[in-house]
Amino acid sequence: MDSQLNFNIENSFNSRYSYCARQVLDELPDSFTISDPSISGHPIVFVSKGFLKVFGYSKDEVVGKNGRVFQGPKTDRKSVMEIREAIREERSIQINLLNYRKDGTPFWMLFHMSPVFSKEDGRVIHFVGVQVPISPPRRPRWSASGAVRNGANMCDDGDRVCGNIMFGSCRREMCSDTPVELSRVLALESVLDDSSRGLGIEETCEATYLEKQKAEAAINKIFSVLTCHSESTGRFVCAKRHCLPGAGILSSSLNISLGRIKQSFVLTDPHLPDMPIVYASDAFLRLTGYARDEVLGHNCRFLRGVDTDFSTLYQIKESIQAEQACTVRILNYRKDKSSFWNYLHISPVRNASGKVAYFVGVQIEEGSKNQDRNGLCPEMRHRSVVGAVKVAVRSLSMVAGPSRS
Repeated sequence: MDSQLNFNIENSFNSRYSYCARQVLDELPDSFTISDPSISGHPIVFVSKGFLKVFGYSKDEVVGKNGRVFQGPKTDRKSVMEIREAIREERSIQINLLNYRKDGTPFWMLFHMSPVFSKEDGRVIHFVGVQVPISPPRRPRWSASGAVRNGANMCDDGDRVCGNIMFGSCRREMCSDTPVELSRVLALESVLDDSSRGLGIEETCEATYLEKQKAEAAINKIFSVLTCHSESTGRFVCAKRHCLPGAGILSSSLNISLGRIKQSFVLTDPHLPDMPIVYASDAFLRLTGYARDEVLGHNCRFLRGVDTDFSTLYQIKESIQAEQACTVRILNYRKDKSSFWNYLHISPVRNASGKVAYFVGVQIEEGSKNQDRNGLCPEMRHRSVVGAVKVAVRSLSMVAGPSRS
């Protein structure tokens, strides 16, 4: 894990909750994780001891990773998409999911995920994910007479075997009195099992009422701890949104989409007073030395310094007012006051209705040792970032409905 990501993860938790919140959460026996959608890759920022015990990983192998690493070849894609949709809509979800332990063994679990909201502005701060292992269904038990108990009925009627076979269930019950009849039924089940695998039908496990209640209880305990320990920092969180997200607050889905872009860039909102930054990439934070909470909500002028050329600033201002793109070479300053030449490209980002929703500013440090691995020239790197940002914003605005003007 690189130093910037490690700092973001530590700051994500420590800036929101008191120093002893981790200790209290560690005392809970439940399996759960806490993730931050505002950090690139939506990584896990806290993992419980119960989770490490269930999955067989160490803490260092989990923190900083996205939850998808625990999925495997037989994890249902539809279930994964339902979870992603819940993240996009910033709502809770409870779903049965096949996950994998570190040693590769699959197991069914009840996954309960809920967003953690800021009480101040209504935005999503974290997602809490609770995992409750589902007890496997009982396997068939053969009696001395050749019958399987507790399941669907199957009987021999002359030359025809009839029955009610339920795919996805381990349970069978057969009315057979002779070894010959038993072998016929076993042969039929073998054929049915083979065909079901060919059709991609997998055995599923449903959570019981008690397992669902256990997940609910775990979520409530976790939220009780987070709520209590956010009071001491004055940055209150809650389980339910008390107000709509304020202007300039990006959705979790857009944050996650933008987090996949690895270049240095910021997104600013021209509809808010002083055109503040509403998103800053991890690469931008590394380039400038600032923390995310020192950047968000502020105008980009903090990058200026004593030798910044005002004619260049005027050129940028005119381009923004005309809603046009521009590229300039400007002297900027890091947090430690050191200067660097910034090959800056600014472009309007329009929503699905064609109106300017944001401006994106892409930074490339002149003479940087971190050259593009794909051999792209600076102009192409600028365009690739702008294109990716436009796709993310337009896609979200088309799904979300009416867009901002």
